[in-house]
Amino acid sequence: MEIIKTGFSGLVVIKPDLFTDHRGYFFESFSSVTYKNSGISFDPVQDNESKSSRGVVRGLHYQLRPHDQAKLIRVVEGKIYDVALDLRKDSPTFGKWYGIELDSEIKTQLFIPGGFAHGFSVLSETAIVLYKVDNAYNREAERGILLSDPALGIDWKLGETEPLVSDKDLKNPLFRNADNNF
Repeated sequence: MEIIKTGFSGLVVIKPDLFTDHRGYFFESFSSVTYKNSGISFDPVQDNESKSSRGVVRGLHYQLRPHDQAKLIRVVEGKIYDVALDLRKDSPTFGKWYGIELDSEIKTQLFIPGGFAHGFSVLSETAIVLYKVDNAYNREAERGILLSDPALGIDWKLGETEPLVSDKDLKNPLFRNADNNF
């Protein structure tokens, strides 16, 4: 397993060792020992899974402290463009975002520490996304940021595909107006 720094403190790309042969493939999708040895503190308590069609954009979601969630994102089927937005006011990358394509073929994962908003767009016909979190969902702490905020300038990599966004996500505030206790 290779852990690649992104230039954002705590945000890392994880490339698992993928073993393939005539039977299929095998890889270790999570190892607390490897994480601990790499300096990553992550104790997941819940797995979440979503299935979406091409053009769906989910996000940008986060939970306020003390209910913030670190997340380990991977794609079980399909391909997505995954985005993490740094909300940590004391971070040199505050207000900046990191994006990466994740797919079910290469199996690359993204580890997002607490203090980030998260979202993704679906680039394949369908995508199944699985993510581990280290804190349970809390409705009162749930927040969002408008995924089309021009100040952020996120390119969701959809080209001519019309984004499919939930009514709830369309009502999220701009980054400058979002609740933030990080």
